[in-house]
Amino acid sequence: MAPSRAAPPPPPESGARPAARVEGRDAILVAAAAAFTERGYTATTIDDIADRLGATKGRVYHYYRSKADIFLDIHRYAMQRMIDMVKPIAEGRAAPAEKIAAMVRAHAVLLMTSFPFQRVSVQGLERHLAGRVTERQRAALDGVIRMRDAYEDLFVRVLEEGRKARAFRSLEPRRAVKPILGALNWLTVWYRPRPEDGDASRTAIAEEMVEFVVRGLRP
Repeated sequence: MAPSRAAPPPPPESGARPAARVEGRDAILVAAAAAFTERGYTATTIDDIADRLGATKGRVYHYYRSKADIFLDIHRYAMQRMIDMVKPIAEGRAAPAEKIAAMVRAHAVLLMTSFPFQRVSVQGLERHLAGRVTERQRAALDGVIRMRDAYEDLFVRVLEEGRKARAFRSLEPRRAVKPILGALNWLTVWYRPRPEDGDASRTAIAEEMVEFVVRGLRP
């Protein structure tokens, strides 16, 4: 994935220093997402991120106070992208089955087209940062968790609409959403972007996910 497509500006409530320029922060997030994807959070160092930038670690510290701040920004950016893509679908006027199909499709395609960011976002955020965060980082972590819960709620509400309309089988929406999102996020485990991948191959994978989810919801 080319850096120019990977990292639009993260949300304003980022862990970056207030004076940081968006362009510099974007480059760091792209490099960090690639490093975290390849090496994992624990093994990745600021030096690793700087090496991918072709810069000194002083450049990274000019924009970010710590590796944890970068990690949080990647999670926040990835979740915001998901919400921006899926919320309009969930709140639209389509039938519940059509909404779920479109939501699953959008989720799957975004996982594949912004793979490093989304792969990092499904790593254990609390597991990596629990007990090792500042008060400011804890507030940011809590914000990311609220975003994740809000995203899940979009699916829960559409599942409830479908259950009430008898478009879906009898189910408990809060429970049913877990395997749906689990199956979707498992894409980050087995999928790997290839240079020859294009819209057609990604769409084919997304449609398989749609069929898998919708079939499991039918009465």
